Amino acid sequence: MKNAIRCGLLLLLGNLALPVTAAPGSSRYLFVWAMQAKHPEIPAMAMKPADIPEQRSALGLGKDFLAVFEVAPGPSFGKLVATLPVGDAVQAHHTNYAQPLDDYLYANDWLGNDTYVFDLRDPVHPRRARKFGSVGTYSYPHSFAHLANGNTLATFQYSGGFNHAAGGLVEFDPKGRVVRTASAAVAEFPDIRPYSLAVDAKHDRIVTGSGDMMAAQVSHAVQIWRLSDLKLIKTLQLPAQPDWYYDTAADSSEPRLLADGNTVVVPTFNCGLFLVQNLAGDDPSLRHVYDFGYRTCEVPVVAGNFLVETMQSGHAIVSLDMHDPQHPREVDRILLPVDEYPHWLALEPGGDRLVITGYGALNTRIRFATIDRRTGALKLDPASIDMTRVWPDGWQGSAIPHGAVFSNR
Repeated sequence: MKNAIRCGLLLLLGNLALPVTAAPGSSRYLFVWAMQAKHPEIPAMAMKPADIPEQRSALGLGKDFLAVFEVAPGPSFGKLVATLPVGDAVQAHHTNYAQPLDDYLYANDWLGNDTYVFDLRDPVHPRRARKFGSVGTYSYPHSFAHLANGNTLATFQYSGGFNHAAGGLVEFDPKGRVVRTASAAVAEFPDIRPYSLAVDAKHDRIVTGSGDMMAAQVSHAVQIWRLSDLKLIKTLQLPAQPDWYYDTAADSSEPRLLADGNTVVVPTFNCGLFLVQNLAGDDPSLRHVYDFGYRTCEVPVVAGNFLVETMQSGHAIVSLDMHDPQHPREVDRILLPVDEYPHWLALEPGGDRLVITGYGALNTRIRFATIDRRTGALKLDPASIDMTRVWPDGWQGSAIPHGAVFSNR
């Protein structure tokens, strides 16, 4: 989200070290959503669709593509086993946060307003299943959640055109047909832009954050929905902390359901953390429970009783003990080199590994770490995957990764 921060320092690190030993349930493959870029070091400048030609030219963009890498511990770690180029790249962005159980992965080129669905049932031969753009009045989808009924729920940032008004939710069936839609528009909150979501099927609830990808406005809202019919139950104002100089209650980002199956927490891009109270009732509320201390925070994951968050402005990954959600407690952190700005984080479904992508030196590099699910301890893996190479389709040079998820097996 927002413009990538760049840093002029370059730290040379070895890329050939073998990964640390993974848990017994380790994944064999990593699926990486990326875009070809001859000049990945140039900051992205596009803020609206009219800027797309300039961005494509300046960065030397080629195609969006899905890459499949071997990541099982051992000598084949990092081997490229498949690529699938699709449309012209503008801004390869988010995928599902984990490989869906039906093996159909959603991946969007956000500013291009193009979303691709990949069939990963044969992981070394990925197949493009379909592509879509706007759905009715809704456009620019951002995040995707696979539901227990086999459908996929997506947040759409806008309705009525680019940054014209609040978007909403769209539910797709397994064939990609639209099941239902719901508007996020609320007159009292004109700056709502649905960003990401957490699904609590046990209590028939969805929680969505609100933050504009282009940072054209600041939002202070969280929305609670009923899962069964996408009825908007309540729009909550993030409670401000009046004694703080910095607005940590701005731009709610990535809600997450904790491992207890009952609790949803909502981070903000300004590094606040809020607890949703009375989620299952008709009058939910928000309580501020933590300040990460940094000022740009990005994608989190839940690993057992721990919430792991990327601290982009702090070059860090932080692990919080969430046994008591009202009183989170930091248990560990990884400090990355000063030229690495982490953004994306995904957890290995059957193991203990984390995959990291981001900005700066991470523009063309994929990092890994591990978490001890018993203690929350974090460890940075010395191995990485270099996204600058000769690619099977003939592209010679760099690619910028963004969404990355481990395979389910």
